[in-house]
Amino acid sequence: MVTSRVDNQSQLKIEDLHLSFGGVKALMGVSLEVNRGEIYAIIGPNGAGKTSLLNCINRFYKPERGKVFFEGEEISKLPAHQIAERGIARTFQNVELFKGMTVLDNIKLGRHVRLKTGILSGGLYFGKAQREEMALRKEVEERIIDLLEIEAIRKKVVGTLPYGLQKRVELGRALALEPKILLLDEPMTGMNLEEVEDMARFVLDVNEEWGTTVVLIEHDMGVVMDISQWVCALDFGVKIAEGTPLEVRANEQVIKAYLGEEELTHTRKAKV
Repeated sequence: MVTSRVDNQSQLKIEDLHLSFGGVKALMGVSLEVNRGEIYAIIGPNGAGKTSLLNCINRFYKPERGKVFFEGEEISKLPAHQIAERGIARTFQNVELFKGMTVLDNIKLGRHVRLKTGILSGGLYFGKAQREEMALRKEVEERIIDLLEIEAIRKKVVGTLPYGLQKRVELGRALALEPKILLLDEPMTGMNLEEVEDMARFVLDVNEEWGTTVVLIEHDMGVVMDISQWVCALDFGVKIAEGTPLEVRANEQVIKAYLGEEELTHTRKAKV
């Protein structure tokens, strides 16, 4: 369990973010900073605004007010593809893969914003296009597929795979972008215990071995406590707490909003 932040070098900064859907306030003045190289967890009950926050970061949603900065540059008004080009990759709460394509082809699609081949050479598949394709395949097969332990299924059609493996493939596609920051929206939802442990290990490996910053939405507090350095808690679009995993878990406002009265009673007894 980690009890402090990695360093004080801010890589992602969100200032006073507001977002509404009609009369529903999804985010109300949310501000936070994610340091380079850390695993930053976002927790909260359903409808707290967690996914909306990620959608504002990579411009799937346009916030009404507020700013998002990445490595000192304001990216609040950039289109989504330019944010991906800067090194912000994303997985989704529901698996968003091309179910009729193979595992390998799905993962390779994650690199499309990095490819430099022109239309002519790409269409005819010669010279630079062929070299780029071979280099991409080599990296995917030797680095990503090896990391995620999916060599045995790399040629299988994604739609035929169990849900846990599909989530692993989606992580692989995000890694193909060579991200500086990885936004993970409930990557362990719907998995059994063994699959959760595997996914947590993969996230730690990406963070520790590749140096990738991770912003993680997760409901499993055991996972949050085990792998994150810093935690932000949201409730009804408002940030109600922020700090180390231990600090946030012991926060009475977080317990009332999210963890439940049983946890609150346990926490109060522990303080006596």
